[in-house]
Amino acid sequence: MEVGRVLLLALALLAVVSLLVLLVVACGGDELVGRLTRRYAAWRDRRREGRLIARLDRAVEADVSGRDVHPEDLDRAQRRPLEEIAADLRRLGRQRIAAGGRAAVWHTTVVEAYDERLRLACRALGLTEHLGELAGVDLQIERIRVEGILHAAGLVLPAAQTGQWQRHR
Repeated sequence: MEVGRVLLLALALLAVVSLLVLLVVACGGDELVGRLTRRYAAWRDRRREGRLIARLDRAVEADVSGRDVHPEDLDRAQRRPLEEIAADLRRLGRQRIAAGGRAAVWHTTVVEAYDERLRLACRALGLTEHLGELAGVDLQIERIRVEGILHAAGLVLPAAQTGQWQRHR
């Protein structure tokens, strides 16, 4: 008889916990699941970017070790570390997206700086871009294309909507 009571108590406790879980899911579980999914995606993207940077560092070291390179050559602006370029792209991308209420000159300057960092990132990764050759809608399309190929290469950039991140598959 004692085993029956313990089993009944365990089932009652399980029912109460299940009811609480269902209540949480019904009231805001989708938000919780979304938040956890975004955190996991950001963590995964940071790991992927770290692996890409490590691979690039090894490639640059292998490329540099076989040549006679002067230390001052490594300090040139076009030889900036990819981590710095990626950080600049994220910062400028957020500023470009959240430009509401700012002067047009400010927005234009931010977009030009963003495009320059896109060019640097493409040059560092050996990717082709045509940002300097285009204007208007063609430039905007090329910017999106370049963001996509950089994302495919492992760089995670802010998407067009604030708080969202690119998801290319």
